[in-house]
Amino acid sequence: MRTDVCKTFGIEFPLFAFSHCRDVVAAVTNAGGLGVLGAVAFSPEHLDEELRWIDDHVGGRPYGVDVLVPGKIAKEAEGTGDLLSAIPARHWEFLAGIFERYGVPVPDLDPARGRGAGRQVTKEGATELIDVALNHPIRLIASALGPPPPVMVERARAAGVPVAALVGTVDHALRQVAAGADLIVAQGSEAGGHTGEISTMVLVPEVVDAVAPLPVLAAGGIAGGRQMAAAMALGAQGVWCGSVWLTTEEAETLPAVKAKMLAATSSDTVRSRSRTGKPARQLRSSWTEEWDESPDSPGALPMPLQMIVAEGAMQPIGKAAENGNEGARRLANYFVGQVVGQMNAVKPARQVVYDMIEEFTGALERLAAITED
Repeated sequence: MRTDVCKTFGIEFPLFAFSHCRDVVAAVTNAGGLGVLGAVAFSPEHLDEELRWIDDHVGGRPYGVDVLVPGKIAKEAEGTGDLLSAIPARHWEFLAGIFERYGVPVPDLDPARGRGAGRQVTKEGATELIDVALNHPIRLIASALGPPPPVMVERARAAGVPVAALVGTVDHALRQVAAGADLIVAQGSEAGGHTGEISTMVLVPEVVDAVAPLPVLAAGGIAGGRQMAAAMALGAQGVWCGSVWLTTEEAETLPAVKAKMLAATSSDTVRSRSRTGKPARQLRSSWTEEWDESPDSPGALPMPLQMIVAEGAMQPIGKAAENGNEGARRLANYFVGQVVGQMNAVKPARQVVYDMIEEFTGALERLAAITED
């Protein structure tokens, strides 16, 4: 393919694959796309280890890193050396009650379990990850929340690495451009993870027009070649996919959660603050119901405080689910978009790439046939 992003990044297909799993990133890059490693769950040391592994497995082919840098964090957490002190006791008590109600062995609930996830989305934590990423031969660095901070843009520019930024509205896109982004990812509400309320079909052409001539990738609701063709028809120069990799052979997804995804329909997701403190699309589960619908819920805390509470809890819940605990299986979930309804088979990530491109080609041929005399 000959889109500008293919030329810029030296890739065969304008397909960017966001994943927290290094194996998926390497597989997609080696298949002709561009894998992007989500770094929010990693400490600087762990990220360095993961990137060294990718370096050894992609043979110099291009890949990127995504860092979650929110424009705002909880006021309670600003300037404090210990985020844990900002979490009210009633949230820990509610969490303990969830374990008891679902018959899941109550762990120590050591707040330190989620400490890393919370620190990574502070200015200091994100800056550490940016520095680690730019010490590797990455070809792209992405800001997942809010405009890329000056430190990201300055250090990326010095390293010759383009900066991408995810947006959910035209206003967000214009702010990202003003902040120095080189590539805009227009992510519709169908997407998994942090997302806004405007659908991909509406958002992409608005953003394309607003930021031209900057290149735009379409994200949200894209798991097949027909959706990829639609995105390109809307003016995008490529696509950014995340959810579709979660049921691949290489995915980091827990088996119990992967089974739920394979059985899910497109109606089985919800935008909820229960995992991070910001609206993020994920599998609907007893976890989201407890935090969002229970009359006893204290409500989700702002980011990154809710991340500390939730991610620390999800580790023992996941372990219990894998051991066959039914209550834990009901609670377990993960970030995923509405395309989960299409994700009904386990395939190697490389095969997903090839299937998507084959379907894309078929879609273009059908469209060409319509215009023939």
